[in-house]
Amino acid sequence: MRQLSADDLSRLRAQAGPPCISLYQPTHRHHPENRQDPIRYRNLRSEMEKSLRQSYSSRDVRDLLKKHESLQDDAEFWNHRTDGLAILSSPDSFELFDLQRPVREFLMVAPSFYTKPLLRILQSADRYQVLCLTRDSVTLYEGNRDVLDPIDLGDVSVELSEALAAEDRTLPRPSVRSAPGGSTVHYNPAQKSEQTQNDMEKFFRAVDRVVLERYSKPGSMPLLLAALAEHHSPFRNVSHNPMLLSDGIRVNPETLDVEELRKLAWQKMEPLYLERLAAHIDRFYEARANGFASDAIDEAAFAAISGRIGLLLVEADRQVPGYIDEVTGRVVAGDPSDPHTGDVLNDLAEIVSRMGGEVVVVPAGRMPSSTGIAATYRF
Repeated sequence: MRQLSADDLSRLRAQAGPPCISLYQPTHRHHPENRQDPIRYRNLRSEMEKSLRQSYSSRDVRDLLKKHESLQDDAEFWNHRTDGLAILSSPDSFELFDLQRPVREFLMVAPSFYTKPLLRILQSADRYQVLCLTRDSVTLYEGNRDVLDPIDLGDVSVELSEALAAEDRTLPRPSVRSAPGGSTVHYNPAQKSEQTQNDMEKFFRAVDRVVLERYSKPGSMPLLLAALAEHHSPFRNVSHNPMLLSDGIRVNPETLDVEELRKLAWQKMEPLYLERLAAHIDRFYEARANGFASDAIDEAAFAAISGRIGLLLVEADRQVPGYIDEVTGRVVAGDPSDPHTGDVLNDLAEIVSRMGGEVVVVPAGRMPSSTGIAATYRF
């Protein structure tokens, strides 16, 4: 699985030129449900072609559709899906993201990408990562309360080799073993010399450096360490990762399947998740009592374009058809029967995020309001 980060959204918004094609599709992890996924994708691709032909030449359309068409009959691709799929493409880019939550089927061809479903996923409060570590291997996972998936480490072995070289240029290069949706980096210093405590600490220090730069900084998610009890202290002693949680999973991660690992991880994460939500909600109540918060959407929209919102809680899966006029802050109602109608709550979240405020997606049962939002003001 490819990690989705705020940097991805910023890059997509800044770099793409028209036509920008945004495709979202719910997918399935298991048979027989996943049999419908390539069929739904073909239908979306056909809709995409019709839309493009209205404005572009046959040659341009053919070039734009080339990578999309290559996925249609790729059985390996469709047999290893998660809960949702996002493909954002333009003449110069083709970005594919596996999503850990279902998304509404959606296709748009426009001057810019439609990124609101990705923004909503990034803002979910229950996201975390798990670093599975042994003295000679590392695997990274990303999850939420419901699922846990391996992250594709790709060329991490090269960066890890460079980090190890900075420690000791005599140490051998790690190798990557791929698995569906992810990969494990293996390191075997015994190939050249006897395994020593010093070698292990060098490996741990290199892992910490690469995970921090490549995954923790872009993702800003809590990081759980899953390792044998005797490996926790040596790793924490060399770690500089501020996202690394003080508690972890003390077990050999190689003895667990993914579902067992997810259950153990969520046992650790749930209390922290609930504590964080409670703190946000208390902050909202206190601010509202002093006139510095609101759950009225029209008031929050006006405050958002003024940069006044410091914290916005948004109800998960709630939609308010329409859009926000970013010049006036006025909320314009939309037709709920139109599949391309915008979502006021997503507009609000995007504006607050762009203005430097914090946005947190909250389950319906834990929202402190009935409107779908709770906005705490900076001033």
